[in-house]
Amino acid sequence: MRDEISRALFAEAKKIIPGGVNSPVRAFRSVKRDPVFIQSAEGAYIIDVDGNRYIDYVGSWGPAILGHNHPVVLEAVREAAGRGLSFGAATEAEVRMARLMIELVPALEMVRMVNSGTEATMSALRVARGFTGRDKIIKFAGCYHGHSDALLVKGGSGLLSETKPDSAGVSASCAQDTLVAQYNDLDSVSRLFEHNKGKIAALIVEPVAANMGVVLPVDGFLQGLREICTQEGALLVFDEVITGFRLGLGGAQGLFGIKPDVSCFGKIIGGGMPVGAYGGRREVMEMVSPSGPVYQAGTLSGNPVAMAAGIAQLSFLRGHPELYAHIAAMGEVLFSGLADLVKRKSVPAVINTIGSIGSLFWTEEPVFNLDQAMKADTSRYAEYFNFMLERGIYQAPAQFEALFVSASHSSAEIAKTLEAAEDFFNTLGGS
Repeated sequence: MRDEISRALFAEAKKIIPGGVNSPVRAFRSVKRDPVFIQSAEGAYIIDVDGNRYIDYVGSWGPAILGHNHPVVLEAVREAAGRGLSFGAATEAEVRMARLMIELVPALEMVRMVNSGTEATMSALRVARGFTGRDKIIKFAGCYHGHSDALLVKGGSGLLSETKPDSAGVSASCAQDTLVAQYNDLDSVSRLFEHNKGKIAALIVEPVAANMGVVLPVDGFLQGLREICTQEGALLVFDEVITGFRLGLGGAQGLFGIKPDVSCFGKIIGGGMPVGAYGGRREVMEMVSPSGPVYQAGTLSGNPVAMAAGIAQLSFLRGHPELYAHIAAMGEVLFSGLADLVKRKSVPAVINTIGSIGSLFWTEEPVFNLDQAMKADTSRYAEYFNFMLERGIYQAPAQFEALFVSASHSSAEIAKTLEAAEDFFNTLGGS
């Protein structure tokens, strides 16, 4: 593959942008190479500035569930942009989007639009504190909920590829009310509630963790969280920035049959445009200004172009439920194919997957929490990533991220991906 233009762009970017990128994982540091710069995308493919074409399993980190530049979404964006990019005022599109989300997700009675998943989770926890009159929150080690100060404690995703898991600049006083439990360990949750009686406002969790690689909840875990929060008078907050509308129209909560008090959503509800939302029980959401005393605002919240894209994408998914079956089927072919290769080639790796998302961990042990995920061989992942990239397969440039399959992926793309993976496994000495 050619990379002269990407290299030149990165050299220039490093002089004027911190680390040369506007989000850390884009720097490709954990895969030991310079990043590729993307120029365009279509369907299941992305094309970089050097003209290299890749099968894309990142999909802008999930929202491209229909594939890149889906015509229905693209046309909605063009029409909305023609009417104006931003008004800083109420629009009909905001009402339509809120109504659509409420119709699709049973736990939602009211919704507030924001601009990102980070804003959604930050705002949801502020509301939880305002509603309960309590200060402390519980999160899980390895679950990433955006970069707000209080949540940069034992975070996942790109933080796991750095030498320091938490962020400089986060004061001890800001983080002191954040308690950390072990994912899939109800006892760790119960102990925190026991030692902080009447002080915990909310527990926030990715119902399927996807920022330490994909880690599934064990049987009874999510139900146990629901029961504990109800018993303790704390709010259960589901961070569905990745799983929302990806694992089904009802998200992970619909799939597992758990009803959280508050839910957070991200870029998938904007078809990939900058957008987020949080919503839940009416009595909780009525705490939000101007209805209640919990302040949260944003000039671009409910941006008309982003709303148009989201309405188009979610409406298309609702009108074509067979797409979820197709995406899940393609995910099954990809991830079961990888699992079969791991077994046949005796490769020290495990596959975690659900629906259209999954991860290949370079470790022989099952992965159900952060400690187990951190045993993965990140150097081997870097070798695997670079080999696949050279073969035209674009995956997450970090071990602790998810792969996403879209409606645009066909058996041809999956077959090419598995062929490249087998070739890599063969370099490890497998039979």
